[in-house]
Amino acid sequence: MSKTKYIFFTGGVVSSLGKGIAAASLGVLLKYQGYRVTIQKFDPYLNIDPGTMSPYQHGEVFVTDDGCETDLDLGHYERFIDTSLNRSNNITSGMVYWDVLNKERRGDYLGATVQIVPHITNEIKSRIAVHNDENVDIVITEIGGTVGDIESLPFIEAIRQFQYENDEDCVHVHLTLVPFLESSGEFKTKPTQHSTKELRSIGIQPDIIVCRSHLPLDKDIKRKVAMFCDVKGDAVIGAHNAKSIYDVPLILEQQGMDRVVCHKLGLAESKSDLAHWKRFVQNMHDPTNISLTIAIVGKYTNLSDCYLSVAEALKHAAAHQNCNIQIQWINAEDLRPETVDTYLGHVHGILIPGGFGERGIDGKIQATRYARDHAIPFLGLCLGMQIAVIEFAQHVCGLPDAMSVEFDPGTANPVIHLMANQEEVVNKGGTMRLGQYECHIHPNTQLASLYPSNVIFERHRHRYEFNPVYKEMFEKKGMVFSGMSPDQRLVEVIELPSHPYFLACQFHPEFKSRPLTPHPLFMGFLRAARLMV
Repeated sequence: MSKTKYIFFTGGVVSSLGKGIAAASLGVLLKYQGYRVTIQKFDPYLNIDPGTMSPYQHGEVFVTDDGCETDLDLGHYERFIDTSLNRSNNITSGMVYWDVLNKERRGDYLGATVQIVPHITNEIKSRIAVHNDENVDIVITEIGGTVGDIESLPFIEAIRQFQYENDEDCVHVHLTLVPFLESSGEFKTKPTQHSTKELRSIGIQPDIIVCRSHLPLDKDIKRKVAMFCDVKGDAVIGAHNAKSIYDVPLILEQQGMDRVVCHKLGLAESKSDLAHWKRFVQNMHDPTNISLTIAIVGKYTNLSDCYLSVAEALKHAAAHQNCNIQIQWINAEDLRPETVDTYLGHVHGILIPGGFGERGIDGKIQATRYARDHAIPFLGLCLGMQIAVIEFAQHVCGLPDAMSVEFDPGTANPVIHLMANQEEVVNKGGTMRLGQYECHIHPNTQLASLYPSNVIFERHRHRYEFNPVYKEMFEKKGMVFSGMSPDQRLVEVIELPSHPYFLACQFHPEFKSRPLTPHPLFMGFLRAARLMV
């Protein structure tokens, strides 16, 4: 290919229909067609990034190798197309306006009146074109929100202009809802028609319409959508509810969405070989009769999106071990000495995910102690490692007042303390230890048995770390520090050799798990959990 092609995803009717999953699924199909694909997200909110947002507001914060805090859709993109993305793949209105205003302050616009058009739209278009230099064949861009949202209009106008300038190289995909009315027993296409009309009024004619629905659409409904929305019949793609998000590429492939895209962009097309993907999905849906119950103990347990990558990493590992997994979400505040056995007595593994703040800390300590005392496989992630350190200090090292300075700044035994380079930090956004860092694995450890190399690279998102003053004390009591920073100053992984599987890491391994290549720590965790059955 001599010229980069562009695919734009917009949404209508309601939000949260799954544009990100649809975009990622098309990325899978095009990648298996042999094309080099990248995916980016344009989010209309004014935050620079979601790093300071509550998970209740926007789900988990995903972190890229280069340390960008991003929308959770970036996690879906990476997992589906098996490609590490970077900060150029996640753009917010805040980033765009920030850069434009900084240019204005520097005088870059030579005295011009700075306006949404052309200055904001030009800045957005430059973020699309930046991927031209990355040896990419196809750029898929998801526009957050829905058509008609005030916040999204600059992005819609930018992609309209971009198509005008690159007409032969652009495809617009519009994803809408086709509701099913049980009272009349019929699908209703009017919401899709009105959403498409709204998009066309802004100057964009969709090339493909993806219809989200509860049940599969019949041919008559597709023909009706095609006629009233002025698209070809084969360009109306049904996307009904599936057993898992990993079924979506197969649903789109069955309807030839990748072939329609290739035809419209003038690309050579071939039959996608999805054998490995199909095997993964088959293992998810038809595992052996081994069923594992894994407890995730956190404080956002009523919204699984808050720990989305953790749940997906468990699913990846379970599929590759051909076992069924049931995630039991446990609110840490419900765990007390008198209740912990009721909640955890039947589980095959306990996982403490990352997080911030003191709410639920006592319950997480209870869960960690229960796992250690009852030889239940345990995996701690980021805050989960810090909890494991605190629990070990309190109940094994004889330091009942041991705590993290995050939760008790005046503790007499700060086994978890603020990182040295964080002491003068005032701004909260984008100032943590973020992104990929090197970790050296000590030989003859459980960690060494899980990774193929003794040097690994994992993603971080934290301000606090293990206090090395206590390292010798912990080692004498049986804790092994199996993963360290290259200079041996920062503790990255701890483990207990006397336990079937008690391992905790300061990084976030869930961010690097993929459907076809599950993460080693999750694989080891579930292997140990299987032995509990």
